[in-house]
Amino acid sequence: MRVLVTGGAGFIGSHVVEALASRGHEPVVFDVREDAGADVRDPDAVRRALSGVDAVCHQAAMVGLGDGVTDAAEYVSRNDLGTAVLLSAMAAAGVRRLVLAGSMVVYGEGRYVCDRHGVVRPGPRSADDLAAGRFEPTCVVCGAPLAPGLVAEDAPADPRNVYATTKLAQEHLAAAWARSTDGSAVSLRYHNVYGPRMPRDTPYAGVASFFRSALARGEAPRVFEDGAQRRDFVHVRDVARANVVAMEASSDDPRGGSLRVYNTGSGDPHTVGEMARALAAAYGGPDPVVTGEYRLGDVRHITADSSRLQAELGCRAEVGFEEGMKEFAGARLRGE
Repeated sequence: MRVLVTGGAGFIGSHVVEALASRGHEPVVFDVREDAGADVRDPDAVRRALSGVDAVCHQAAMVGLGDGVTDAAEYVSRNDLGTAVLLSAMAAAGVRRLVLAGSMVVYGEGRYVCDRHGVVRPGPRSADDLAAGRFEPTCVVCGAPLAPGLVAEDAPADPRNVYATTKLAQEHLAAAWARSTDGSAVSLRYHNVYGPRMPRDTPYAGVASFFRSALARGEAPRVFEDGAQRRDFVHVRDVARANVVAMEASSDDPRGGSLRVYNTGSGDPHTVGEMARALAAAYGGPDPVVTGEYRLGDVRHITADSSRLQAELGCRAEVGFEEGMKEFAGARLRGE
């Protein structure tokens, strides 16, 4: 297949390009990093890029928590307007296969169980609680402690920040496109992706990049809250392979008209503190420092149930946590 990869020069996109080529496909990179005119919001540029294309892997996006709502317009423009322009052009060009870079942030907080009230959905954590070191959400009914668990794809969406809201809107747009065109659309809801070529130390980088950048400067990684927040750290090569598998599955499935979503994680949750310690040990120190600082809009625990991806597409993560952290400790980051 000839596959247009938007954001194909970026962190995840560049690995998707390599994974596609290794499976005998022809990736076409569309990315402003390589060509200033390759803006997914430009209808003419997108129309030209779609010429001769069989499928689209849409990775282009503005990522990260950002700066509250001050950059909301930029997020909406890049993520939602860009997706709308792309889908409109795909409809006109007759391209009927789409794999979208989704995100676990659409869930908000993860899955929690109260001993007395079963599954509950805690609201956003307050600044007063966070400042006092009360990081764990409590039962909205009785105030009791909660046990975190894995989030499945049928969990209700509850985006907690601007970026998360735009990622959910992308899925709604893709679903509308699929219904209108009878196209095949898949959203891979990435969890915490890390690995080579991750962008270094920017306001939009992931926590793994912040820790790795600190170590490169000879500084201790600074772990927010108490370090016990649970995440699913998944290696970028596993994410890239999931994109190719989903793309190939869409070409074998004649059915269309709907959006299928898949959690895309490692299936092996770890705390942020564990990740910082593993990375520091692999790098050779210094040891992480737990600061108690926090960011409003961050969630406490969010980990994936990725069993649907394995059951339906036969795709599971292959890079283990310790192996991945050792590699990442010596990997080059974008911007270094």
